Formats: sequence, structure tokens, C-alpha cells
Amino acid sequence: MSDATPPETTSIHQSADAHKLLRKRRRRERGFRMMGMSAIVMAMCALTWLLISIVGTGYTAFYQHQMTIDVVLDETVLDPNGTRDPDELRKANFRRIIQNTLYARFPDITDRRARQDLFKTVSASGATDLVRQMVYKTPSLIGQTLTLEVPTSDDVDQLLKGYIDREVSEDRRKLSDQQIKWVDELVASGEVHARFNWAFFTATDSRDPELAGIAGAVAGSFMALLVAFVVAVPIGIGAAVYLEEFAPENLFTDIVEININNLAAVPSIIFGLLGLAVFLNFFGMPRSAPLVGGLVLALMTLPTIIIAARAALRAVSPSIVDGALSLGASKTQAVFHHKVPLAAPGILTGTIIGMAQALGETAPLLMIGMVAFVTEIPTSITEPASALPVQIFLWADSAERAWAERTSAAIIALLVVLLSMNALAIFLRSKLERRW
Repeated sequence: MSDATPPETTSIHQSADAHKLLRKRRRRERGFRMMGMSAIVMAMCALTWLLISIVGTGYTAFYQHQMTIDVVLDETVLDPNGTRDPDELRKANFRRIIQNTLYARFPDITDRRARQDLFKTVSASGATDLVRQMVYKTPSLIGQTLTLEVPTSDDVDQLLKGYIDREVSEDRRKLSDQQIKWVDELVASGEVHARFNWAFFTATDSRDPELAGIAGAVAGSFMALLVAFVVAVPIGIGAAVYLEEFAPENLFTDIVEININNLAAVPSIIFGLLGLAVFLNFFGMPRSAPLVGGLVLALMTLPTIIIAARAALRAVSPSIVDGALSLGASKTQAVFHHKVPLAAPGILTGTIIGMAQALGETAPLLMIGMVAFVTEIPTSITEPASALPVQIFLWADSAERAWAERTSAAIIALLVVLLSMNALAIFLRSKLERRW
């Protein structure tokens, strides 16, 4: 019998090659994590930069400079005959009333050119429209003196917000040295002051940036979204339930499913062309109406709703339907009484996200003509209207600096609505979700 002991054997997992491969794999894992974290950090930085840029440009639109003036409603100018006839009042020179008010504030200014420059410090349209509406509503005010707050011109507003450099030579800025002197005097006396810009939320579009608001565009977007919701949601959910639960597996069903998936990736402007060709040219529906805009957005949203609803139905455990069938329920009862309610949170989430996507679309609405200059809030889905994304597009194309802050402020309002809709989708999903 030999006393020799067998030599020690080294496991393949403990060999030098194995350790080398293990270190190499761990280096690759660390590199992959670093790339993932770098991508997240870059995305967050880009998003933060975008938000700071939008908010930094648009927050100034939420306050507006106003001028307090004592308006004398001179009867000799507004109603020299004393009839108080509405037709005569419509012909009255309300612009002269505002001019006389400013000239009375600076009586030493007699030069015609200087008086024109003085009148440019106030919003001519805003001030005259305010006085006009008051007189139309209450003709008995004629002859009285009223203390009113009227908006300053957009140039004065931009000066006081710091967007017009006072140090630039006079020939390179919109306001002259004399106009700036008048503004500074009015600010020092408290006659010009900043107020929260409620008009931005209550007024409609205007040629003058200091008077422009988003109320009409918001109303148009709401009406179009309402039409899209009424059309797309029932059809989309119904199609999803049929395709997922009842449709036979044949070539026709496969073609339908392929086309639904393809339509979800089609550029939105194609749906605008479809709406232009079908709803406007073929059916003769009114151009620039929320009805047509809502139908186009419904067509665009349908694939998203169908895909999301099918995914939600597919996520429900098959045992739910099997249990219902084993207890004597029909296929329809098992689907609509048991499976669809359990899939409702996912279906609702997909629907809200689809509606949020439709709210932010611009291209299809441009194609059907929802670019009308609307000075009144639409009251029905067949009246001409604009939409908030289209309003943003039009304002962004304007050259004046005052439109830039209005554009960014409208983007902020749109982002708030979109984030609210997505937050609502997340809340409803977590609130209604059932576990089994």
C-alpha cells in the first residue's frame, strides 16, 4: 500500500482564467451602469435646461404693467347732440378721449410729434376698447371723470421688464429718451405699476401682444378634445375588446392588427391630410371648427387607445375568465363582467395618455385650417376656433419681443395641463388597480 497522497486539483471556477473572465465581466457591468447613469443625467440636464429656458422667458408674461389715468368722458367728443343713441356712440372718437387724458397729464407738451410719442406709451387699442365698452354698457357715464387702469404699450412693458436696454443708443431702440423719461416719471409717481396679468387667461387673441390671451385657444382645444374623446374612446375600447377576445384568428384579423400597429407610428400630419380630404373636401364640414379638429384627433388617437386597451386586457389573468366560464357564465358575461372591469385601470391610463397626446398636436390642426384669428371665445363645436398648440405656433412666428414671453407662457400653460393629465392617469391607475 502506497503512502503517497493524491495531488491537489484546482476547480475550473477558481482558475486564473476564470478570475480573469469574471473581472472582465464585472468591468463591463460597471461600464454599462455608468453609461446608463450618464444617459439619465444627460436627459435630466437637457430637460432641466429646457424647463428653465421656457420658464425664464415666459414667467414675465404673467404680470403686466398698467397705467392709472383720470379719463374725462367729454360729452362734446362722445355725444355732442346728447341723444345717447347707440348708433351715434359707435361713431364717437374714443381715441381722442385717451389722447386728451394724456395731454392733460403732461400739459407742457405741445409739439405734435412729442404728443404722438406720448400716446405711444399706452396701449391705444386696450385703453380705447375699455372706455368704449364702459360707455356702451352705461351711457349715463358720459360727462363724468373716471379713474381707470389701462395697459401700457408693449414697448413700455418690455422696458420695465428689462428687455429693452436703456444704455443702447436711441436710434437702436423702440423708445426714445423722452419716452423713457415720461415712463420713469409715471413709475415714480405710482401711476404705472405691475399687476397680475389676468387678461392672459381671460382674453382672446389680439394683434397687440399686451392684449393677447389664450382663452379662445383653450376653449377651442377643450371642444376638439371633447369631440375626440366622445368618438375615439367608445370605438377604441370596443375594437380592443373585440380583437382581443372575440375576433377569429384569420388573415383578415391579422391584417387589421398590422394596420393598427402601423397607424400608431404614422406622422400626425398624415391624419391632417386625411381630415382635409375627407371631412372638409368630401363631406363639406366647416373649416377651422373644433368638430373637424376633434374628428381628426380621434382618428389619430384610436390606434393608441386600441393598443393600450388590448395590453390591459392581456394583462388580466386568464383564470378570471376561466373561473367565470366554469360557473356557467357566457363568454360575453365573463369578458364584460369580470375581465374588462379588472383591465379598466390600464384602459383608462391609455385613454388619458392618448388624449394628452392629442391635446399637444399641431400639424393635423394646421392642415384643417384651425389657424383662424379668433377674437371671441367659441360657443359651439361648429364655430371657427383656434387651439392652444396652434396659438403657440402662430405667436412663435411673430417678430416682436413681447410675443416671445407670451409664447413661452402659453407653453407653460400647455405643459401644466399635460402634466396634470398624466398625473391623473397615474393616480387613477394606482387607485383603481386590483391585485389577484
